[in-house]
Amino acid sequence: MTTALLTDRYELTMIDAAMQSGRANRRSIFEVFARRLPEGRRYGIVAGTGRLLQAIADFTFSDAELSWLSDNNVVTDDTLRWLSEYRFGGTITGYAEGEAFFPNSPILTLEGTFAECVILETLALSVLNYDSAVASAAARMVSAADGRPLAEMGSRRASERSAVAAARAAYIAGFGATSNLEAGRLFGVPTMGTAAHAFTLLHDSEEEAFRAQVAALGSGTTLLVDTYDVTRAVDLAVSIAGPTLGAVRIDSGDLPSQVAAVRAQLDSLGAPNTKITVTNDLDEYTIAALRAAPVDSYGVGTSVVTGSGHPASGMVFKLVSRQDDAGDWVDVAKKSIAKATVAGRKYPVRSLQHGVASSETIYLDEPVAKADERQLLVTLVDEGETDPQYVGAAGTQNARAHRAASVAELPDSAFRLSRGEPAIPTVYL
Repeated sequence: MTTALLTDRYELTMIDAAMQSGRANRRSIFEVFARRLPEGRRYGIVAGTGRLLQAIADFTFSDAELSWLSDNNVVTDDTLRWLSEYRFGGTITGYAEGEAFFPNSPILTLEGTFAECVILETLALSVLNYDSAVASAAARMVSAADGRPLAEMGSRRASERSAVAAARAAYIAGFGATSNLEAGRLFGVPTMGTAAHAFTLLHDSEEEAFRAQVAALGSGTTLLVDTYDVTRAVDLAVSIAGPTLGAVRIDSGDLPSQVAAVRAQLDSLGAPNTKITVTNDLDEYTIAALRAAPVDSYGVGTSVVTGSGHPASGMVFKLVSRQDDAGDWVDVAKKSIAKATVAGRKYPVRSLQHGVASSETIYLDEPVAKADERQLLVTLVDEGETDPQYVGAAGTQNARAHRAASVAELPDSAFRLSRGEPAIPTVYL
């Protein structure tokens, strides 16, 4: 499916005007970055890169798209002919997916002609802003869970495409599974799920429902115990499934006291290995508040797919350098108040002290490698050819592993949930 019209009209009208002015083919460099982190966040996580690279590969104009653009007088015939042959043939470098980022981190750099790069602005920002917001929120939840597993189950709180993107982003950030089957099919994210309250209400009794589920899924299943009376349901669950009952799920009530009571009840019934999972409108703060409770795993929905209050990462797409008529590079920047940008290509590294990140150092000239610095840029697309290690299911697994390594470098202050400044400063050299 083409992604060509997942864009704003002005991307095409800019190209149309630039073709008429003779500037559309000037070599240009664009960067994607966030001016700031959402208030109170100490770091962000880059996510969506693999999805974006596939979307760029699919960014082509068929007769249907071209006819619609023509019928609606969006661009001139010359531009339509250019669009009919469009394939991105430039180079894209950026932070590896899963990398931690900070204010002004140049997480994506595109080099090519003005026209072939600028047309991707809306697509790049729509993917990276949303996916990185989800991954950044999910990473905070992973820290709050302190090693206990989390599952993403927010598909019903997002649009159908966003639900898949959110499941993938949460997995990259450290969640262990998703309820979304398409995320499993496309990206290899482990899927999970058993039954909702409707299954219990379908049957003539809770006992009948539990017996049907155990018969279908085995005693290792997870039984939902808060449709009616939790205490009675836990007794019933163990009596039907036996001590090998996999888990019980609690989706309502005062969770700290409810979980403690259920844990004591399960132990008294001879089911000490039966786990407790909770799924009641959780976010990083409620997860942190449950650290002392005997919760074994969490299911998170609305909060993770909405970025836990910050559904976009505030990323922008800016021209930072372009060639003049003589072929010389000219660094360019906005000068407007509060939205000024830094001109020129950037070379970011993560400065480390004894293996712990101390600053996001951004060089304005290509630096000489130092032992205490980690290079952050990787080549994602080389003259139109995408590196396969960054896309698909394999790319998702690689991003998940990279996120774990990147986060392990951050100082302890990065994991505080209280309001505060970014965990490390951004320094220009």
